[in-house]
Amino acid sequence: MRTATLTRKTAETKIELRLDLDSQEPVAIQTGVGFFDHMLILFARHSQISLEVKVEGDLDVDSHHTVEDVGIVLGQCIREALGDKAGINRYGTSFVPMDESLGMASLDLSGRSYLVFDASFTNPKLGDFDTELAEEFFQAFAFNAKMTLHLKILHGKNTHHKIEALFKATGRALREAMTKNPSIKGINSTKGIL
Repeated sequence: MRTATLTRKTAETKIELRLDLDSQEPVAIQTGVGFFDHMLILFARHSQISLEVKVEGDLDVDSHHTVEDVGIVLGQCIREALGDKAGINRYGTSFVPMDESLGMASLDLSGRSYLVFDASFTNPKLGDFDTELAEEFFQAFAFNAKMTLHLKILHGKNTHHKIEALFKATGRALREAMTKNPSIKGINSTKGIL
């Protein structure tokens, strides 16, 4: 069973997260930040995972702690659910068009944390979501999942479309990388560990 459940409580947030990498239901997201909920639902659908997230955050300050801390917990749960990573593809890449925008995600479930984020946004805010938090989320997610993650907007104008393309592409790349491949025997690394 490739599942994980984690509750993380700090002075800024309380997060309860449950996921199942091999089931697509349920998907239930309640972070208190509408646009971010929308992105996490898209991520879950495109990675084909069950994802339940409930957050009590200090939204009276802003949404920074909520968004970053969800990235931390989601990354930790992905890492835990993957276990020893035996038999998985390990790598995944996806290009997602979102109307005039085109986003790319390429990742390696390598055990090494790294983020390359090549995207800029003209609109600083989408609802209660500061658009600069997209990079903060992916940074926390990649580092806690111990993955190498490259994200790029190849072209686009609409900020909503750009961020949506990145979340969808990351979900689809993750699905490819974590899929078990019967032709892979053991760990997909010459080191014997990921």
